[in-house]
Amino acid sequence: MPENITMGRKLRDLREAAGISLRELAREAKVSAPFLSDVELGRRFPKEETLAFIAQKLGVAIETLKEHDTRSAVNDLKRMADAAPSLGFAFRSMVNQVNAGTLTPEEIAAKLQDLYGPKRR
Repeated sequence: MPENITMGRKLRDLREAAGISLRELAREAKVSAPFLSDVELGRRFPKEETLAFIAQKLGVAIETLKEHDTRSAVNDLKRMADAAPSLGFAFRSMVNQVNAGTLTPEEIAAKLQDLYGPKRR
């Protein structure tokens, strides 16, 4: 099971552990440093070939980075919220509570696991 971090954060952690500067990796991957910074911040996503090069340069399988890509889950949540307004309201309520500091993502995950996880005997 992947760690609870984004692909950009995983990439940055691996890059820093390898002692490679952001500018150096960007230059070698043939992207701009601002673009790579945006990738690490989760604002943009590289093409498949670029991600494959970065993974190879960092000495990991591309799947190691891809398992932290949350885009499909976010798109699924958007579609669900559009289809069911009450679900959209529930999502917005959770976001507001997280932003207010009264609920953490870990607490949400734990509650969902309690409700919908494997049944205990």
